[in-house]
Amino acid sequence: MARIYYIGDWAVSLGPVYAETPFNYAWKGLDMYYYGRWLKDALESSGEHEVVDVATWDFYKMGPGEYEKILEEFDVIIFSDVEAKNFQLEPSFFDHKKFGTRVLTFPDRVRLTVEAVLAGKAMMFLGGWLSFTGEMGKGGWNRTRLREILPVRCLDYEDLIESTEGFTAQLRPAGQELLAGIDFATFPPILGYNRVLPREGCPVLLSVKETGDPLLAIGEFGAGKVLAYMSDPAPHWGCNFVFWEQYADFWLACLRAILDRDAEKSRAGHMPGQD
Repeated sequence: MARIYYIGDWAVSLGPVYAETPFNYAWKGLDMYYYGRWLKDALESSGEHEVVDVATWDFYKMGPGEYEKILEEFDVIIFSDVEAKNFQLEPSFFDHKKFGTRVLTFPDRVRLTVEAVLAGKAMMFLGGWLSFTGEMGKGGWNRTRLREILPVRCLDYEDLIESTEGFTAQLRPAGQELLAGIDFATFPPILGYNRVLPREGCPVLLSVKETGDPLLAIGEFGAGKVLAYMSDPAPHWGCNFVFWEQYADFWLACLRAILDRDAEKSRAGHMPGQD
């Protein structure tokens, strides 16, 4: 059994705002959107794995030692729509009551993430407006050491590629064994993705059929393995994807790929840098 810690894909909606007079307005309505439920259900569907999923704000608020404990206890860490600021900032930096009372520094979660992968941790980095470079650069992974463990190269400018007509997936030769049994002819249209560039030595398993851009890639870094999926496992980009009949099969195959240390080496004819 693999224990999986999934960060991201939650949202809170406030409103709408009602203005009854020029001096009286109120938020009326509050809702919680649990976008991560589809991926959690998919990864747990085989009965072999356990997923603990948390909102991004819970990751942001972790105190010293908490993230380190997660890295020790879980086999796989998933980041989805978790912009770099959540790694780099801490609530105490904005609490003026603490200013001058002590030196405000905390363990670097980017460094801890990189070191965990190099030591053997498996991770997934998934797409969205706040992933990779992201909307207006807000994802920011390209500006941090996270780029050292991504199996793709991020752009240095906004990377969102979107279309109301959607995009489909093309299986690449490097993905034929790892994704065997999945019919990509039935892959539903995704409404967007993060444009990235291939990285030498990291096979591209799927590409975007309409553009040729990488959609799914995998890489080995030190003793660990990392998978990157450049679209969203949840709505809105994935509002069709989550209802695909092979959605669970797809994610279980991705999980096996990063947990099986010999999967890449056993693929006949594959050399580092091929995709």
